[in-house]
Amino acid sequence: MSLLSPKIGFVSLGCPKALVDSERILTQLRAEGYGIVPSYDDADVVVVNTCGFIDSAVAESLDAIGEAMAENGKVIVTGCLGKRADVIRQAHPGVLSISGPQDYVSVMSAVHTALPQRHDPFTNLLPQRAVEDDTDVGVKLTPRHYAYLKISEGCNHRCSFCIIPSMRGNLVSRPIDDVLREAEKLATSGVRELLVVSQDTSAYGVDVRYAEREWRGRSYQTRMKALCEGLGELGIWTRLHYVYPYPHVDDIIPMMADGKLLPYLDIPFQHASPRILKLMKRPGAVDRTLERIQRWRDICPDITVRSTFIVGFPGETDDEFETLLDFLDEAQLDRVGAFAYSPVEGASANALPDPVPESLKQERLARFMERQEAISTAKLEAKVGSIQRCLVDAIDGELAIARSRADAPEIDGLVQIQNGFEAGLQPGQFVDVEIFGSDEHDLYGEAVVDEA
Repeated sequence: MSLLSPKIGFVSLGCPKALVDSERILTQLRAEGYGIVPSYDDADVVVVNTCGFIDSAVAESLDAIGEAMAENGKVIVTGCLGKRADVIRQAHPGVLSISGPQDYVSVMSAVHTALPQRHDPFTNLLPQRAVEDDTDVGVKLTPRHYAYLKISEGCNHRCSFCIIPSMRGNLVSRPIDDVLREAEKLATSGVRELLVVSQDTSAYGVDVRYAEREWRGRSYQTRMKALCEGLGELGIWTRLHYVYPYPHVDDIIPMMADGKLLPYLDIPFQHASPRILKLMKRPGAVDRTLERIQRWRDICPDITVRSTFIVGFPGETDDEFETLLDFLDEAQLDRVGAFAYSPVEGASANALPDPVPESLKQERLARFMERQEAISTAKLEAKVGSIQRCLVDAIDGELAIARSRADAPEIDGLVQIQNGFEAGLQPGQFVDVEIFGSDEHDLYGEAVVDEA
């Protein structure tokens, strides 16, 4: 161990909400003088932030812990899988500490035990900088031009396929002034796109009865619409994720039409059969859902609607799967992800009768994705000849890799700008792109260069 600067290795797994947890832990580690290193060999201790939502995520987390144990030997485990400490201890009994999601105090306590800070007579004479002062936005694990903004923890829903509430608890909303101040700091530091995340963005503030707080001399209620109004004042892209389809979602569509928010909604519909939705303990008014999607498009024709679905849920019949395919045809969603149902330990859906055979689940998943691929391909083809406002993510040789307003990082498509290097584009730069080609996922075009 270094005499003055103990080193931490860090492995972050899971969803964007877990990524924000990792950023917070790393920020605290840095504020306390710990070095962050990218290799097992250089680390005195490794922290693994795990995911435990579905079986494949559990396996990935256990593999990551095992790799850290084999390569380093001193491992602190945190995150969602930490709620199942027995599973971790059974596979890796030698880990130093296990804690659940958002338990930053336990993580830091384990780090302090494993790596006590040594007194440095030079740096310890200086006051420690606060983790969240007016100039420091902390450690970010995303490129500097976009950032995830987590507005709440936990969830009040009890979807039968989900164990998130047992891992992260009930909904706890952050005060709206705290969220808006963080967003303002991020914008000031060079962030050009905020991705709003939570377990249920639509429910923001319900636990605090929409308490009012002040920001920039104005009072804001702790609710989704007010949050969007505040974020719309920052002059950067704001993208909403994990929006539960409550009626009040309709209230923010005019803000998208006015350019205050990106015209993009990430709404996990999960299925289209009323009976399956009832078994999932999800909203089941499919006809009203289709009407609302059409109403959103009437108000904001450029809106992108992304969603996720589960196929092969216990009891799903052939007719109910066909109902789901019919919904895709009618809804014409822009971006779609899908999963074959996977039993999750602790989920109430595991007790439902008539499980769908694995081979049939995979067959349905393939058919579902084939149907949606045709829709997505046609949607992108319709953009050929248009000019799209894009945000550059990277330069790759002659190309600039960018995203349009319809594309969230990691989960949606890309815009490949053929003359990106020639046009002098840089990551974090906005640019208008003339689209000349497309495929089932991505767009291809050239930057519109001002000849003046």
